[in-house]
Amino acid sequence: MANFKYAGVNSAGEAVKGVIAADSVDHAKALLKRQKIRAETVKKSAMDMELTIPGLSDSVSTRDLVIFTRTFSTMIDAGIPLVQSFEILEMQTENPALRKAIRTTRQDVEQGSTISHALRKHPRIFDDLYCNMVEAGETGGILDTVLNRLAGYMEKAIALKRKVTSALVYPSIVITFALVAVAAIMIFVIPVFSNVFVQLGTTMPLPTQIVITISHVLANYAPFIAIGLIVAFIAFRMFKKTERGRFMIDTIMLRMPIIGMLLRKVAVAKFTRTLSTLMSSGVPILDGLEITAKTSGNKVVEQAIMKTRVSISEGKTISEPLGQTDTFPTMVVQMIAVGEATGSLDTMLTKIADFYDDEVDNAVGNLTQLLEPALLIFLGVTIGGIVVAMYLPLFQAIGKLAGG
Repeated sequence: MANFKYAGVNSAGEAVKGVIAADSVDHAKALLKRQKIRAETVKKSAMDMELTIPGLSDSVSTRDLVIFTRTFSTMIDAGIPLVQSFEILEMQTENPALRKAIRTTRQDVEQGSTISHALRKHPRIFDDLYCNMVEAGETGGILDTVLNRLAGYMEKAIALKRKVTSALVYPSIVITFALVAVAAIMIFVIPVFSNVFVQLGTTMPLPTQIVITISHVLANYAPFIAIGLIVAFIAFRMFKKTERGRFMIDTIMLRMPIIGMLLRKVAVAKFTRTLSTLMSSGVPILDGLEITAKTSGNKVVEQAIMKTRVSISEGKTISEPLGQTDTFPTMVVQMIAVGEATGSLDTMLTKIADFYDDEVDNAVGNLTQLLEPALLIFLGVTIGGIVVAMYLPLFQAIGKLAGG
């Protein structure tokens, strides 16, 4: 149990606020609803905020969740009772946070709770997509099938994320080492050349003067530059956490020449795969779109999906408002329209997702091929330019000596 601060309106229409003990935000809202209080804000009390330390926090990886989900599906399919299944899963799970969640879920199920309701008490581990699919599986009596489908979806999501990460890690490492190398040259090597030129009284050309000036700034103001970069990074992170900031950054990223194309294909693959999985599991379309929007990972895509959801609630088809957002390619919109017309939307969405998974593969390969020569050119121009700039005065001095 934890303490949650709340503010809302009671049954008499009066504004109320206070603190309530609950297992999660959703649990707190449910308790307040029983007290006939319409909660407007519910957040964890500052005294109960957990300290998150990278590597030591109670996080659960997607891989751990996939193993749990697929094993649970197999046990249900084999006819093992739910409580016994949870006991076995608890014993074989190594992750302490997931093991604790399984234990409390088992206890809730023993007391008569549904699995989906019990899982909702652990939102940091089981998100809305997971809980809604489990609820749909329980309602339809196909929980094992839904869990198996959910595990497959998460495996696809892991593979998609790995593809994008692999495309961006290599250039990021190369650029970082290049910047470190250039900074080291500018701070430690260039001042030596500068002192030599001053002692020789050599006239320095403009490129050499520029390099020496940059070196002087870096060498003398390095601490201030480092502090400035840290402050700028923190400010960027804070701006990115705001709705407006996240939307602006995602918009810029999607409009970038090469990276934008890759991110757009990733967004389409994730959207179609998520919505297909939810629909085929029996989750209503409006709920499915809301969950898909929240799990899209891109504010531009999220807003486009939510606009589509509003239009559907007014009686329109999915393809019509989706095409008006200019976020999704025309081909995707047309294929969705065909799926709606033929009554096989979930199947069509799966086909689109498979197609764009292949497109992401091709985009990653093309991006790697383009970045390798671009990085070589960048390194050659940067380091080569510095070397030439520092040798120009020497060439001039040698030329004068030879002419004299």
